[in-house]
Amino acid sequence: MRKGLLSIALFILVVNASLAQEKKVYTLKECVEIALRNNLAVKRSELGLKSADINLDQSRYTMLPTLNVSGSYGSNFGRSIDPTTNSFIDQKIDNSNLNANASLLLFNAFRVMNTIRQNVNDKAASEHDLSKAKNDVILNVVTLYTSVIFNQELYQNAQFQLKTTEQQLERTRKLEKAGSVPLGNVLDLEAQNATNELNLIQRENTYNLSLLQLKQSMQLPASTPLEIEIPELSVEDLSSIQSTEQIYDIAKQNMPEIKAAVYRSESSTYALRASKGALFPRLSLNGNAFTNYSSAAKILANPVEINNPTIGFLGNDQTAIVRSFGKTFTGNIIEKPFSDQFSDNISQSVSLNLTIPLFNGYSSRATVQRNRIAYTQASINLTDAENKLRQAIETAHNDATAAAKTFASSAKAVKAREEAFRMTKQRYDAGAANYVDYQVSENNLFQAKSDQVRAKYDLIFKKKVLDFYQGKPIDY
Repeated sequence: MRKGLLSIALFILVVNASLAQEKKVYTLKECVEIALRNNLAVKRSELGLKSADINLDQSRYTMLPTLNVSGSYGSNFGRSIDPTTNSFIDQKIDNSNLNANASLLLFNAFRVMNTIRQNVNDKAASEHDLSKAKNDVILNVVTLYTSVIFNQELYQNAQFQLKTTEQQLERTRKLEKAGSVPLGNVLDLEAQNATNELNLIQRENTYNLSLLQLKQSMQLPASTPLEIEIPELSVEDLSSIQSTEQIYDIAKQNMPEIKAAVYRSESSTYALRASKGALFPRLSLNGNAFTNYSSAAKILANPVEINNPTIGFLGNDQTAIVRSFGKTFTGNIIEKPFSDQFSDNISQSVSLNLTIPLFNGYSSRATVQRNRIAYTQASINLTDAENKLRQAIETAHNDATAAAKTFASSAKAVKAREEAFRMTKQRYDAGAANYVDYQVSENNLFQAKSDQVRAKYDLIFKKKVLDFYQGKPIDY
């Protein structure tokens, strides 16, 4: 039996050790990294950046010559034209051709160059869109992470309050049995204890909800175990905070949404210039090479010179008499070899092509007008982004200042409530104060501590937001 108990104890130790190893406490940095890996908006921005990179490469390759090769093979049946003699024949002919052409753009009013510059700016804007998406994720995770810490402290405060009430209830019951206090005091404490239990349940639910929201921001299932590290948080002095104008000047140089808007404004400028290039002549250099094969092409194989030939003798389908340069030859008729035809039939050409746009259904000018509107819209978007940034900074600065005042006030309130509760408790223990006074004092202290916790984390987060606008990393 001792061996059995020892085995059970050993098993429990092993299980506890494995659970302790599986337990993972996440830091803020780890939560942010997981959220960035899983966030769909970030993935979409990454794909947008890849598309912009492809567009840029394509516009650059437009400057290179185009080269295309084509070929065909087929058969003609019935009456057709002999490609070697241009005469009509009535037989099956197999034919094949190979064509290659190249073109180099010489001038197009810098349309290609302006398109390249447009895509360079589009790619830069996409890079900052990706940074903006990551910043949004980081801010959201920091907000929810702070909310978890805040609700955890409130939950712990509720646990402490319930424990204090339970201890007081147990003591009061003993006093009531001894006849020192009336039964009403016990009933009042039981009611207060029930209220504190309800408050504890509510705080626990709020804490669990904040944990769930943090998991959702990290794209983790709700069943995933998640315990966060509670960092050492200090409330910083706000006296050194710069003015809204100074913060705005710094943020204007750092915030990716402003940079993206600037690059898109530049992109619209080059897009307008590129569209105007379609109104000017286009000059290109073209080259072409062509060769073909036909089964109708025949040659005289193994020709033999003959003297005094009979005039008009044509031979049969396999032989022929040919007169050339005053001499007469005879031999077998065979099909001209494929390779010989492709090498003998090569033709080449080089040309300059000038295209002058005169009228094309108003499409080019309509494109110019649309790009001019897009340029104006991009300028408006830049101004709108700057205005939103300024307003966000002004709001954040005002919130941080108000949070600092609220925290200072809550610290004074907690100190006063602690002293008041200490004195009331002493009087209550001595029988000089009734339960109502004790309960009111205790509730006031608990509320003051809850307000201080809320003010503390609100101040810390507001300060982090101001640091974020100044380009400082968001971490603890």
